Amino acid sequence: MFEWSNDYSVRVVSIDAQHRNLFAIAHELYDAMSAGRGRMACGKILDRLVQYTAVHFAFEERLMRSNNYDDLAAHKAEHDALTAQVVQFQSDYWRGKLTLTVQLLQFLKGWLEKHIKGTDMRYVPCLMKGELQTAGVRFQK
Repeated sequence: MFEWSNDYSVRVVSIDAQHRNLFAIAHELYDAMSAGRGRMACGKILDRLVQYTAVHFAFEERLMRSNNYDDLAAHKAEHDALTAQVVQFQSDYWRGKLTLTVQLLQFLKGWLEKHIKGTDMRYVPCLMKGELQTAGVRFQK
């Protein structure tokens, strides 16, 4: 359900690596749910997903800001909305109001696919203008 492919590549090595990690954590959550590994195991994986997402979004936003990406405000607003939704899932889960269901998995899959293939792809031309080359960010060819 959560398989990385080059269709998701934004051609920035560090961002692609972070996206792969997000896919891996989501896949781990799916595996834990499928195996019925229990509330605590699933909760800890969900917590890691929330924490890693915050780190990843902050990294992307720094790169966009340092390269004067014109659509940063809208992109950040999407990050904020996605974060709020995942944090709400997390909160509901730990308060016993939500069990991890197919609905959550579908949300995560849609989020990763739509955000990376849509919103993230729009910043690629700005980042590839060359300004990041001096900042040590590597691009895939």
